[in-house]
Amino acid sequence: MEYILEVFLDDYRLAKLKGTPVEANIESVFGGELKVLRVKVGEEVKNEILKAFETARIDSRACITDTPVAFKRALFEEIVNQKSLGEEVVKAVLANIGKIKELAAKEAEYLPAPEIEIE
Repeated sequence: MEYILEVFLDDYRLAKLKGTPVEANIESVFGGELKVLRVKVGEEVKNEILKAFETARIDSRACITDTPVAFKRALFEEIVNQKSLGEEVVKAVLANIGKIKELAAKEAEYLPAPEIEIE
């Protein structure tokens, strides 16, 4: 089965992709309000991602979601470096999984859960 990693793009990221072969693969979603790239991976890579990140899951569209921001950031940078959306970009990111997990562990410190007052 084929699984998908979605990489959402803002203006900064769109500018980094301008003029590359990847630019032709940018898709519009949510009525054109958001731009996204989709990286397709196989069963083996999907299993590596799920093993690496306990929050990661597969949704009903076969998308791998709930991965850390550090992973998503590294994936985008690897797409830019390789100018590709092939499975090899994900494998290159997974080759540095130790560093990504360190950064992901710090995310909770940067983005603490909001305090909710109960009346």
